[in-house]
Amino acid sequence: MTKKIAVIPGDGIGIEVVAAGLSVLQKIGKKFGHTFEYTKALAGGIALDTAGIPLPGETLAKCRESDAVLLGAVGGPKWDMNPQHLRPEQALLGLRKELGLYSNIRPAKIYSALVGASTLKKDVVDGVDLIVVRELTGGLYFGTPRGIEERDGEKVGFNTMIYSESEIRRIARSAFEIARARRKKVCSVDKANILETSQLWRAVVTGIAKDFPEVELSHMYVDNCAMQLIRNPKQFDVIVTENMFGDILSDAAAMLTGSIGMLASASVGGTVAMYEPVHGSAPDIAGQNKANPIATIASVAMMLRFSFSLGKEADAIETAIEDVLRAGLRTGDIFTEGTTLVGTREMADHICQRI
Repeated sequence: MTKKIAVIPGDGIGIEVVAAGLSVLQKIGKKFGHTFEYTKALAGGIALDTAGIPLPGETLAKCRESDAVLLGAVGGPKWDMNPQHLRPEQALLGLRKELGLYSNIRPAKIYSALVGASTLKKDVVDGVDLIVVRELTGGLYFGTPRGIEERDGEKVGFNTMIYSESEIRRIARSAFEIARARRKKVCSVDKANILETSQLWRAVVTGIAKDFPEVELSHMYVDNCAMQLIRNPKQFDVIVTENMFGDILSDAAAMLTGSIGMLASASVGGTVAMYEPVHGSAPDIAGQNKANPIATIASVAMMLRFSFSLGKEADAIETAIEDVLRAGLRTGDIFTEGTTLVGTREMADHICQRI
């Protein structure tokens, strides 16, 4: 198999973790006889510095011409004071919108070797295996009107949360299809006691559930869900929710696994899917060989499984990750007493050796 991948390292540790992910992908290609062709592209802060905008048209073109996109991370304090349209994060929103990536799939599964790395008690996190399905192209992040303007002598900021039936319907269907292949449970998270958008959300999701009679549907307010993720995360199988709620809840779910550096993600819905670690650019450790590459490497496994239908190859990566963790190798974010501290490159090398 020959596949073309648009590679966007981005900013900060994105450069290091993407390099680690590509080294694993290269090992998979060599072992299983596949060819992966890489086209590098700029997005985020580096694109602002180079091209003056966070998402150049050339980058979008490269993504559309590829079979999948691998993204590192964007952003950093250097660009924090930029106006909204010139912030690195606009590259992410632009990619999601232009590629039609409305569904963000974020698994949070605890590795048995990392139970002790979580800040929660062992009996709470041991056995956690859930997926957050986050709507990615609607809600407050994309709604209009939005802005900052002067009213009655003072500045006022405003955003619009808006969802259509069709947007809710397609993300709900995505969640039910995922749950049908797992433990057959969907928890839809909203704020229907306050928000009209959530009231519509709940009604539409309930309607879609009728097409999946084998899947159990429950509803939960977002504040309660945040509490339950910490109190009893094993109750969840698939969580489906809107854009902002999903952004927050999936980061909370990441910490169940011991570190946000462990959480992979896939953004799907269009013809070209995008794969990226959930963590940010972490400029404080960038270039120091300290970043955890496992989230990016696990994102590569998701790419092989979802975009290329290479399940055996994805399994090889995931098994290698488990083997490395079982051997006691750790980057700084998941290091505990009695384990061996390694850097970004070393972690990737050890995973490659076990494939």
